[in-house]
Amino acid sequence: MPSSPSSSAQAMREALAVRLLHLLKDAGITRRELSARCGWDPAKTSRILGAHAQPSDADIRAWCAACAAEVQAEDLVATARTVDSMYREWKRIARRGLRQGQEEVIGRYANAQTCRVYVSNVFPGFFQTSAYAEAILRSVTEFHGTPDDVAEAVASRLARSRYLYEGDHRYVVLMEEWVLRSRIGTTQTMAAQLAHLRTVMKLPAVSLGIIPLGAPRTVWPLEAFYLYDESRVIVETLTAEIDVRQPRELTDYSRAFAELSRSAVRGEEARALIGAAEASLA
Repeated sequence: MPSSPSSSAQAMREALAVRLLHLLKDAGITRRELSARCGWDPAKTSRILGAHAQPSDADIRAWCAACAAEVQAEDLVATARTVDSMYREWKRIARRGLRQGQEEVIGRYANAQTCRVYVSNVFPGFFQTSAYAEAILRSVTEFHGTPDDVAEAVASRLARSRYLYEGDHRYVVLMEEWVLRSRIGTTQTMAAQLAHLRTVMKLPAVSLGIIPLGAPRTVWPLEAFYLYDESRVIVETLTAEIDVRQPRELTDYSRAFAELSRSAVRGEEARALIGAAEASLA
């Protein structure tokens, strides 16, 4: 089972730190000497070598210059950028608003034939109504204190639903029953969202399973994850989006999805759970 959604990113940070440590040792200088040559506090060097801080492009070039290893700078910069793209904080993604991040996601769906999705918190974006998406994105904007472009972001989020209806795409979705019963937005917003779920679950491209609250299970509830074909998993945490591509971890997430699927109900049983959630709104 997946032990940590950020383990791939952390492993790459640690590998980068080891390479920087080797440069330091090959140069025959101490951490303090390197810090002085780079013009920063020794504590920063310790954070980088401990994989607790991500060095910037400028930091890496300064480090290589201090170790007389400028020839390795660009390769290390490229490695650091790979780590940076793997673990992206929401505040950084949305520093200019949410719309751009929503637009980036559309390409993932366009390029994937099969998307397996597990959600334990909210409806996946391609199932969301406009009002539900607005409630979610409004709360994200307020929580992270990012620029307010919610209206534009909602339009971009809804655009990904087109792939439910066109192209050779397949969506296999697992939802915890709690998602049906958590109140996002107004009562009317939730009622419309549940009614919309009844509609989209009938589409040929969609396979929906709902995990009842009291279902026996072999895998505990996890953070939401999106498995695109067999090439990548996007894991959504409170603070960041993690792009997992390590084969071993892809296998773990595929296995977790299969185990979670065992606990899910489908067809009439799933519709009954949706009906019960609708009744609870009355």
